[in-house]
Amino acid sequence: MIRRTLVPLALGATLTTLLLAGPAGATAPHALRGTFKLSAGSCADGGVTGSWFRMVYPGGTVANGKFFANPDSQCTANTTYTLVVPGTQGGLVTGSYQSDPSPAFNSQGGALADNIIEPQSFTGIDFSVATDKVDPQTNEQVPAPSIKQSGANLTGQVTAWSAAWNKLYFNQGSPKPGGSYPGLTQKVSGTYNSKTHAFVLTWASAVVGGPFNGFTGVWHLAGTFVAKR
Repeated sequence: MIRRTLVPLALGATLTTLLLAGPAGATAPHALRGTFKLSAGSCADGGVTGSWFRMVYPGGTVANGKFFANPDSQCTANTTYTLVVPGTQGGLVTGSYQSDPSPAFNSQGGALADNIIEPQSFTGIDFSVATDKVDPQTNEQVPAPSIKQSGANLTGQVTAWSAAWNKLYFNQGSPKPGGSYPGLTQKVSGTYNSKTHAFVLTWASAVVGGPFNGFTGVWHLAGTFVAKR
């Protein structure tokens, strides 16, 4: 009688463990603390590799555009790509902020932030990105970037990701401050190789307000993750 009672209890415990573990091969997400060191964007034979940025016109789609052409793009075959070059800290740091400098702009309105990426010319004016504790466009307090790994997949949030250009700020995070996903804003997703530490991170973020209101920024970051020691 005792054995008959214990058998279903044991089976029930095993089933509960399997359900909590999830699908075969799945691993619980865990935070990657360190620097997502960027590979510089590069154009060759009409293709683009490494890290880059694009912008979608209002009414377009992230997959198919229509995409805004940057006359200063180094991709002469397709000027809708603006290449990203790693900054002084190599790329995106998770778990802490990489703030805008003071002053944040030069006299021509060009952005001076250079921790994450080097300032890049966009329609004749340098733009760059930073992550501040208080988002400079919305004046809302935002969390430091956080990226989680589950097997070969990456998820997370980059709410603090802010672009500076022409003495203006444009939140380009996902989700937006407050947690929303307006317009074509897409969640952060990506891939990760645990052996080589190679990664790809992508997201899209609608521009809300300013001269590019209704446009959407599309971000593609690639490189190698270096864990914090």
